[in-house]
Amino acid sequence: MPYVFDVYGTLLDVDAAAREAASESGMEALAAKWPELAAAWRARQLSYTWLRTTMQRYTDFWAVTEGALDVTLAEMGLDGDAALRARLLSLYTTLPTYDEVPAVLTEMAKDDQGMAVLSNGSPKMLEMALGAAGIASRFDRVFSVDALKRYKPDPLVYQMATDAFDCAPADVVFFSSNNWDISGAGAFGFTTIWINRAGKLWDDLPARPAHVVTSLSAAFDLI
Repeated sequence: MPYVFDVYGTLLDVDAAAREAASESGMEALAAKWPELAAAWRARQLSYTWLRTTMQRYTDFWAVTEGALDVTLAEMGLDGDAALRARLLSLYTTLPTYDEVPAVLTEMAKDDQGMAVLSNGSPKMLEMALGAAGIASRFDRVFSVDALKRYKPDPLVYQMATDAFDCAPADVVFFSSNNWDISGAGAFGFTTIWINRAGKLWDDLPARPAHVVTSLSAAFDLI
């Protein structure tokens, strides 16, 4: 029963780039706006992945991330700040994990069930991010949507895991903080655990999660 994890927002804190930049000298323009920027950047980033998959106009996740940031900065009147843009993108390549993640992944790996990430991130992004976070060695496999040129929640993305592990969908335990990702994985047949850190409501989507928890530590207690 392999354990498969989303990366951005599940293992890595996607708000950290804006939060860290706002705390640095010379970035005062962001100090009061970073939560708004982080939320809008993330929402636009995800929206672009869904639209590009629907239109069959794939570009990799780094290009999507850059484009989403550029429009968000323009929307907030910050598009003239080249230093801010560069710093935010630099920080995004080395996002920290949530506090409990490294220790929990270490314990999960001891189960010897197979450990993988399944991410929208490009191979280069994932190599940099997982390496910088110090968790790359926990995983046997790294699956990127770049191999298929389509984004989650396309069913073919989830099929990469079942093909690689040679197992039925229900044998995969899938962890994500994104309810649309949980819905897509559940619709494919994965056993899903929603890491609902923010206490969000479930959207009107199919395939509700098997379990809902507020941290990866709580998820570990279920398996």
